[in-house]
Amino acid sequence: MRRKYAEMTDVNEIVRILSATNIGRMATIDSHGYPYIVPVNFVFHEGCVYFHCALQGEKLDNLTRNPKVCFEADVPLAYLSVDFTPENDPCCTHQYYHCVVIRGLARVLPDGELKTTALNLLLVKHEGNNDFPAITAQHVKYKMCSVVEVKPERMTGKSDLAQNKSPIDRRYVADRLVSRGLPGDLQAVRDMGFKLERNETGKW
Repeated sequence: MRRKYAEMTDVNEIVRILSATNIGRMATIDSHGYPYIVPVNFVFHEGCVYFHCALQGEKLDNLTRNPKVCFEADVPLAYLSVDFTPENDPCCTHQYYHCVVIRGLARVLPDGELKTTALNLLLVKHEGNNDFPAITAQHVKYKMCSVVEVKPERMTGKSDLAQNKSPIDRRYVADRLVSRGLPGDLQAVRDMGFKLERNETGKW
């Protein structure tokens, strides 16, 4: 990674990022040698990515022919607009984010315990609870879907949160983000390492 200061090396942090977003993108190679990228709902479980899909489709054809895939998930945070610099410099606009990139091998799971577990974990993640009837192999639609497993061979993470800036510049950006208060701004400030507390007027 060229920007080493942004590299995420803590596996627990990588898992946290994968747990913080429901949509990832998987790239396969088509029959003509072109990358083919599709968004998928996914869950990360015991070191592997799992998602469900139809029984047939281009991504399944591609990964059956060549199981080497690339999977990416990201969490967009704050966008630093032109007015974040005193000079209103358009070349200084920036996006803060977390992302994870996985290179690995994909396979379609056979019917059985792992497929059933993955389907239920997908529901738990997207529902936000397990207050639903569990999926079993006897479910009427169980055999109408495929579950794909991506087993990582290499997994890297990146957090771009102004780590290369001075403490003064980081505090300036944090104060501006708190003041602006757009979606993602406060989370970016927390992820930058600042502790947020409300004052007597209810403001951060």
